[in-house]
Amino acid sequence: MSDHEIRMDWSQTRLRDDPHKGHNRWHEDVAPVLEVDPGDTVLVDTRDGFDGQLTRGMSAGDLAKVSFLPNHAMTGPIFVRGAVPGDLVEIQVEDIEPDPVESYGATVIAPGFGLLSDLFDEAFIAHWDLHGRDYAESEQLPGVRIPGRPFAGLVGVAPDKAFREAVTSREAALAATGVEVAQPDPREAVPPGGRMATEGLRTIPPRENGGNMDIKQVEAGSSVFLPVYREGALVSVGDGHFAQGDGESCGTAIEIRARMRLRFQIHRGAGGGGALPWPMFLTSDTPRPAPRRSIGVLGLPVEAGVNYNRDLTLSTRQALISLVGLLSRAGFSREQAYVLASVAADLHVSQVVDLPNAGVSAILPLDIFLDGGERVLSALRGS
Repeated sequence: MSDHEIRMDWSQTRLRDDPHKGHNRWHEDVAPVLEVDPGDTVLVDTRDGFDGQLTRGMSAGDLAKVSFLPNHAMTGPIFVRGAVPGDLVEIQVEDIEPDPVESYGATVIAPGFGLLSDLFDEAFIAHWDLHGRDYAESEQLPGVRIPGRPFAGLVGVAPDKAFREAVTSREAALAATGVEVAQPDPREAVPPGGRMATEGLRTIPPRENGGNMDIKQVEAGSSVFLPVYREGALVSVGDGHFAQGDGESCGTAIEIRARMRLRFQIHRGAGGGGALPWPMFLTSDTPRPAPRRSIGVLGLPVEAGVNYNRDLTLSTRQALISLVGLLSRAGFSREQAYVLASVAADLHVSQVVDLPNAGVSAILPLDIFLDGGERVLSALRGS
């Protein structure tokens, strides 16, 4: 039993049709939808990260109609009484129920998005059937079963005016150098119109106030700690994922609607003075499965005969490209392999001290394959 609820009318598939329970821009003037006391629990319904645009019947060709402008539909803000700037607010995730509506999830490759966007210019979609919290299967990835590990991809607090303006300035400066940055854009903003739409920060990148962090350890039993910028903290959540590999390589996980049970605590003065400027999290003590047999690929910062110094992004790309290549040799299409990497392969920094070649490993558990990974191992061995 929860002290409060924010429930969705799931027949209203888009946030714009039920705008009084959420928003999709970060702005200090977004009004809270609920007020709670520290220690209270709230049962929160959340829309998927694409705000209901991904549906069972759509094809890869339909992805051309999907807009990134309404990402991510957040539920909230929730005003936590007593929280003031200088405090830390702790958001305890007590439970996450995957898609309580139709047990559906989706993973997409969207041209222009993802770590290997320069190598994948064709759209692809995998529709997933969720079997409770246990596993997901997709007709687009036969022979694969992904264990469930649902988590909250987005947990954040409202900025204040000074922080929002500082972020806008620094991201505009970065965009001016040619880097792709999602800058303020009023189109498809919720709330629509006015300063919140024209000035609000887009939700795609995480920032010091949290947001779209996509940390798969933010599962049931975990806590997120964020600095308070505005009175009440104004906490929002969303972007539920059924499963994801560390890195979310292709840009999407198994994207789902979710029902989350949250509890809030305030830590007085713990967020002041800039001592803890970045989001922090405490992982669950829930027993995890035994170590899983996995295939790993090491990537190093070497490309086209040129050795770069400690370039972790390049090392990550090289590991991911090699893993996609191995899975392709095992009979998966490149798109299938990329999706598998995104929902199940963990990208881990293996070492940063063996200069100049800092190493990143892409690690894929073999138990996601119904044959135990024999097909992949045969491809590795050339048999």
